[in-house]
Amino acid sequence: MPELPEVETIARDLKVAGLVGKTVTCGRVYWARSIAEPSPATFCRQVEHKKVAAVRRRGKFLVLDFTDGDGLLMHLRMSGRLHLVPADQERLGHEHVVLAFKGGSELRLHDTRKFGRVYLLRDPERILGRLGPEPLEPGFTAQLLASMLKKKNRLIKPLLLDQTFVAGLGNIYTDEALWEAHIHPLRGSRTISGAEAKALHRAIRVVLERGLKNLGTSLGTGKANFYSVGRRRGRNIDQLKVFRRTGLPCPRCRTAIERIIVGQRSTHVCAECQR
Repeated sequence: MPELPEVETIARDLKVAGLVGKTVTCGRVYWARSIAEPSPATFCRQVEHKKVAAVRRRGKFLVLDFTDGDGLLMHLRMSGRLHLVPADQERLGHEHVVLAFKGGSELRLHDTRKFGRVYLLRDPERILGRLGPEPLEPGFTAQLLASMLKKKNRLIKPLLLDQTFVAGLGNIYTDEALWEAHIHPLRGSRTISGAEAKALHRAIRVVLERGLKNLGTSLGTGKANFYSVGRRRGRNIDQLKVFRRTGLPCPRCRTAIERIIVGQRSTHVCAECQR
């Protein structure tokens, strides 16, 4: 599932590709459930003639802001990715939603598992406003994180995965951040000290900025793996310390990395560094 670095990479690639300023000529839907709101027919009708004012990311959502104030939200979920291609290029079988633009290009949602969702909304904040703070924004301070942790009584890993708590973290970067901060994923949020919260705050930023620098994390060659626009792979796999490194030595202490289940999620941990 694309997380903050992957979705931010896609947003930046679309801006570089010149999507801002383009006008939609039509929308086409080939898998109805890919459209979360409104109905597919209404989506196709309402998206016509809208002009892209901005491309941005909020949490794990890719957002196209239109000049009329409407917003198009895309959540890629498990296997979604975006193709920006010439309009005359043959549509692939898993390209389920297509936005055609003046000038002959198309933005296509490719989604093998069909979990991705697209929203066309008059008020995007109705959904985006539910999200927690952005972890790379200046307002997300160590003091704020410490205060937020004390207000909750949950295991630290599921809490960090909760998008209403902090926006953009998923399984990869949560495991990496907890390892960086020497915090076990089964720790209770209220047991995290002020010093540990400061370390966790720094770790979250370190792993996300590293992921951004490396254009995201592509873990393999499977159909569900991350690819940015132009089918470009992320390079961050070489920088992962624990995620999917079961049995390999911890980069700090050489203890074998373990895989456990936390909150029904596969989780990777060094039992020595993260007691």
